[in-house]
Amino acid sequence: MKNIVFFGLFLFSLSAFSQIAHKRKLWMLGSPFEVTAVAKDTLAANLYIDMAVAETKRIENLISDWIPTTPISEVNRNAGIKPVKVNSEVFDLVARALKISEITDGAFDISYASMDKIWKFDGTMKNMPTKEAIKKSVEKIGYRNVILDKKEQTIFLKIAGMKLGLGGIGQGYIADKVKDLLFSKGCTSGIINVSGDINAWGKQPDGKLWTIGIVNPLNKNKIFATFPLQDSAVETSGSYEKYVIFDGIRYSHIIDPRTGYPAKGVVSVSVFAKQTEIADALATGIFVMGVDVGLDLVNQIKGIECIIVDDQGKIHASKGIDVQKYN
Repeated sequence: MKNIVFFGLFLFSLSAFSQIAHKRKLWMLGSPFEVTAVAKDTLAANLYIDMAVAETKRIENLISDWIPTTPISEVNRNAGIKPVKVNSEVFDLVARALKISEITDGAFDISYASMDKIWKFDGTMKNMPTKEAIKKSVEKIGYRNVILDKKEQTIFLKIAGMKLGLGGIGQGYIADKVKDLLFSKGCTSGIINVSGDINAWGKQPDGKLWTIGIVNPLNKNKIFATFPLQDSAVETSGSYEKYVIFDGIRYSHIIDPRTGYPAKGVVSVSVFAKQTEIADALATGIFVMGVDVGLDLVNQIKGIECIIVDDQGKIHASKGIDVQKYN
């Protein structure tokens, strides 16, 4: 449902003094994956990064819908059949995801994985799908049909063929869990970057804050603002590489799970929050909701800010962000 493009977020790390910032680039969860750990030396930093990799694999084996042995895959196999008991970590994550679905009125929906893939964004699509095909593509989507039993700790998908996919919140959750683990083990500063879901904590070795730069995707060569990250997170969802145009209208690859139609009017959304999980889920929801509705929602949630770039290249920001200040 989302597309993270790395030129939309630039991380700056300055030279070290008493400690060093060591970065490792990997490919995990089917995406680029980076961990930067600040430590006394490279050996210590690599130990932290090894912990990050192990924690990521642990969570992937709980929440992936591609790995057949995970609890989520078991829930999907039993859609319309019976509830499935899961551990508290999986249950609580799904419960939080459903809360995001509620506040976004279904613009974010983890049952999107059952969507029929009728839209093609690889250049082969020449005509709009029919209204009937679009309607049918989302028949099995609906977060209200995900039934949680807190006492029994079970998840039940009411409709046969329903399928949960936690990609729109799971990467952010992993970033948070990795950060918490490394901090608890003594890594007081670092960055976890899970395909654009970024959580930064502590400071750079020279005492300065970590900084990200955000570009306008319609003018990729220019950063329009840089923001400090202090024990906080940011996530960007974008559609500037995958889209189709019919009758002069640009259709994003990010599909509104409520209607089956691609989101329109937005090319990128960056959400700032204390937790990457929340930023991750809200970015997708806001993208689907559009500029006005999305900003209205963010302006009602304490501790959340966002920047939206519309399909004309205009930059919109929530009330708590003065883009000019960071220009």
